[in-house]
Amino acid sequence: MSTRTAVVHDVPAGRPGTSHPRKEGPTDLRLVPPALAVWATAAVMLHASPGWAVAVVIASVLAAAVLLTARGRLPPVRRGSTARARVTAHAVAATLLCAAAAAASAGLHGADVRRGPVPELAREYARAVAEVEVTADPRLTRPRVSGNHMAPVSVLIEADVRRVERAGAATRTTRAPVLLMIAPGDRKDPAPSADHQDSPWLALLPSTRLRVEARFAPAISGGDRFAAVLRVDGRDGPQVVGGPSAPQRLAGRLRGGLREATEDLSEDARALLPGLVVGDISRVTPELDQAFHETDLTHTLAVSGSNFTILLALLLGPPGLAQRAERRGLAPRVGISLRTTAVLGAALSLAFVVVCRPDPSVLRAAACGSVALLALATGRRRSLIPALATAVLLLVLYDPWLARSYGFLLSVLATGALLTVAPRWSEGLRRRGVPPRLAEALAAAGAAQALCAPVVAVLSARVSLVAIPCNLLAEAALAPATVLGFLALATAPVAMPLAKAVAWCASWPAEWIAQVARTGAALPGSGVDWPGSWAGAAALGAVTLVVLLVGRRLLRHPWWCAACALLLALLVVQPRPLTRAVTGWPPPGWRMVMCDVGQGDALVLAAGGNTGVVVDAGPDPLLVDDCLRSLGVTRVPLVVLTHFHADHVAGLTGVLRGREVGGIGTTALEEPADQVAAVRRAAAAAGVPLTRVAAGERRRAGDLTWEVLWPPPGGHPAVEGPNDASVALLVRTGSLRLLLLGDLEPPAQRALTRSPAARDLAGVDVLKVAHHGSAYQDPGLVRLAAPRLALISAGADNTYGHPAPSTLAALRAGGAEVLRTDRDGALAVVPGAGGDGELEVARH
Repeated sequence: MSTRTAVVHDVPAGRPGTSHPRKEGPTDLRLVPPALAVWATAAVMLHASPGWAVAVVIASVLAAAVLLTARGRLPPVRRGSTARARVTAHAVAATLLCAAAAAASAGLHGADVRRGPVPELAREYARAVAEVEVTADPRLTRPRVSGNHMAPVSVLIEADVRRVERAGAATRTTRAPVLLMIAPGDRKDPAPSADHQDSPWLALLPSTRLRVEARFAPAISGGDRFAAVLRVDGRDGPQVVGGPSAPQRLAGRLRGGLREATEDLSEDARALLPGLVVGDISRVTPELDQAFHETDLTHTLAVSGSNFTILLALLLGPPGLAQRAERRGLAPRVGISLRTTAVLGAALSLAFVVVCRPDPSVLRAAACGSVALLALATGRRRSLIPALATAVLLLVLYDPWLARSYGFLLSVLATGALLTVAPRWSEGLRRRGVPPRLAEALAAAGAAQALCAPVVAVLSARVSLVAIPCNLLAEAALAPATVLGFLALATAPVAMPLAKAVAWCASWPAEWIAQVARTGAALPGSGVDWPGSWAGAAALGAVTLVVLLVGRRLLRHPWWCAACALLLALLVVQPRPLTRAVTGWPPPGWRMVMCDVGQGDALVLAAGGNTGVVVDAGPDPLLVDDCLRSLGVTRVPLVVLTHFHADHVAGLTGVLRGREVGGIGTTALEEPADQVAAVRRAAAAAGVPLTRVAAGERRRAGDLTWEVLWPPPGGHPAVEGPNDASVALLVRTGSLRLLLLGDLEPPAQRALTRSPAARDLAGVDVLKVAHHGSAYQDPGLVRLAAPRLALISAGADNTYGHPAPSTLAALRAGGAEVLRTDRDGALAVVPGAGGDGELEVARH
């Protein structure tokens, strides 16, 4: 969402080039019905058969012809009635003709996906050689935990197939949109690294023609606009048969220069500046991307109308002086006339589209930015809604797939909010004594959030409570970061040292935006879960309407407003004493917490005060970070990674984030290699030493002591893979004994029962069941441990059947109470009030 607005202020009448908002008359809505008709028709007809598309076109054209023919035959009923009826007939006919055009365009685009040899090959999962033309910038997939390993990172490229060659068949010419998925080949490290960033596939520019040998497959995930997915082996690099066009080469040099100019900046600045300027988010880490999502700041990471508006404001003047734009900004200061300024604005629009790639999202940004151009140049609110409707109509006719795009919907909603709702809210706030600039900013952020929040809830199943303040804080830095970023982009090809200096200046506001996002996302109550469906969106819309109606009345009562603001602040900040008093979490005196991290393991052992030892980090940095923040753990003397499977180590960066970590202890078996490399990179980036642990080691942190039981130093025949090499710990905390088994399987479990440490295993208080409660357990170890409480960490509805019914039955038969995170949430072990080894469990 964009919070950039163009608010029209009252100015003295009679001044050339100005207009008084109150004298503009009613808003012109004549183009709104055609725009909505085009949008709805395109959304419906994209997947319709050609016959239906033709039928809709013919029916719409015939209906329009009938209306236009009959309008002249209407008998007058009273003066002016015939004229009004003719106008209405014209409007309905225009709407029908626009719907016909949309049906034709959507039918043609939909046919590109369904016809020709490409869908046939995809249905057969056939291999073939294709000549394709790249249509968008290549991008890397995000790292993703799949079971106990990390799914390999691939390069994704959107392209159009032009020719297909299949063994034993003639070459066929076609045109079908596809998605190339470039497999990493023989790369063993699936996490994004310098190797992936330097991949020759990522250097390809739009309009480049390639010859690829691929396996065709149906497009399943988010691929309704693609005829197929082409899986390509990326080991040999791309085979280029036609270079990019001259404009794309120029754009590539400019974008490459910006990346080079930002190379030496901090991690946040080098990631954000290319995103703010040209929409290049390849350097944005998953953690930072998630922070922007949770604070509804994602519009700053993509090319949006706000980028274009900032550049136009630099040329024409600030939005707050829209009706005097020709006498503000750079253009009038150097003596350029208003008409010449308009030509420069059009040239700036074209350059913006070329540099940021002429794909639909950039064209959408330029069109929505053009609405701001009209506002800045004329200061007439009455002309803005027709301009927005025209932009929607033309863009959907050009690319009907926009009718099904959530990004397009959010852009239109945000722009419409800024043009219609925000000015009225701003005027109302000013009447109540709010300073004009603050009123404009509050109204813009509030209006955009109110209209866009229901759609965002459908996408993320979450409602941000910090979106408005975070947008307000980020807005102050967005303009300087964008302007300086574009200046660095322009100077990089001719003066790289100057570009680096400008980029360094731009890094300060960029880092501010990143810090706002991280701080907002780190607040305990930054958002609330919400049903991710259109029914949930409707419910949120109703709630928003009620809040607005109640809030309007509350504005008359400052004390009630202050009380509501304080309540909201407490809900967002959630001070630990208050949270503990209300929710009972974390329970006083907790000794161990099994975090709810889905299908993975993450435990925290209390070591006094804000200190805790962490055993495994789970599959998701955000989940383990949330768990540690809820416990108030800021100091971690040791992180024990029982083994290197992704569901135990992929969340390590979440443990390291913002905490004092003394060291990381790992098992000696360094498999799988990709996760070992990822752990080493995370530890090196945080400056935390890595050590190996082995059976026989004893350590202490505060009143917490633990002994390493497994694996033995020098290896053991029972170690048949990463699971059997898991670090097993016997922990003593107060009067309780806890046995943590990692993911040990029966061979290692049996060997552990025969080891010298077996005598210490009898009758433990708490057992962390091995391998998420899988069926592969040694009955002898279960009988020996005879735990009073068995805890299992597993993901809800996981596909592995964890925990296994046989394991649950064996534990209960031995007298253990069994609790599991997939049903009970996070679990805290607390010594009983009566002492003598009693224990209690709190759920969260």
